[in-house]
Amino acid sequence: MKTAGIIIIGNEILSGKVTDINSPYLCKELRILGVEVRQIITIPDIPEIIGQTVRDFSEQFSWVFTSGGIGPTHDDITVASIAKGFDIELFEAPQIMKAIQNYHGDKMTAAHRRMAMIPEGSELIEYAEGRGPQLKFRNIFVFPGIPEYLKIRFASIKERFRTTPIVLKQIYLKADEGEIADSLDATMAEFPQLMLGSYPKVSGSDYDVKLTLECRDSVYLDKALNFLCERLPEECILRFE
Repeated sequence: MKTAGIIIIGNEILSGKVTDINSPYLCKELRILGVEVRQIITIPDIPEIIGQTVRDFSEQFSWVFTSGGIGPTHDDITVASIAKGFDIELFEAPQIMKAIQNYHGDKMTAAHRRMAMIPEGSELIEYAEGRGPQLKFRNIFVFPGIPEYLKIRFASIKERFRTTPIVLKQIYLKADEGEIADSLDATMAEFPQLMLGSYPKVSGSDYDVKLTLECRDSVYLDKALNFLCERLPEECILRFE
């Protein structure tokens, strides 16, 4: 099973000035690829917190995705903080320097040049002609915070994360969660590998509860689905998807 952790970096997120839309996007895309996101955290622009958090996530998950803090301004400290967290030196990457020079030309500044500093041992993934390469350090993918840029980069390299898909079944019910709780408990006891979710709908729909059943083994999933349906009141089942 491949797992992931997502780290959103930026005081602007914690202060409410900017709304994070990168983690929902990554969660959805990774789920389609079969990767299970285990944790999402939002942290401030503090070097020690960034370095320690990224290092901890790197040890816990197959892949780590960071978002934010890789521009030319004073608060863009993600890359340097990661290097410090792993006690690794930075060096100027010729590939990134070339991309910066091609983009900015004579208007390139020392601040732009700092964006070419990356940790020793990093991998630079070329994903589109004329664009700066994607930075990968160990199992960590360092993405920009601007959603449009993050989406372009992730979409270009996402196939490298594809693994055994997670199969999904959904049941829509006309029932109260309290009426079906025993059936859900029995199903989880019998099928512990199943990912079972129950989501009540307050208004605006024809159903009261949506159940989601997920598993990487389709045969196991079908058995769990049949087991659960046998224990649900037949009259409460509206439809399957």
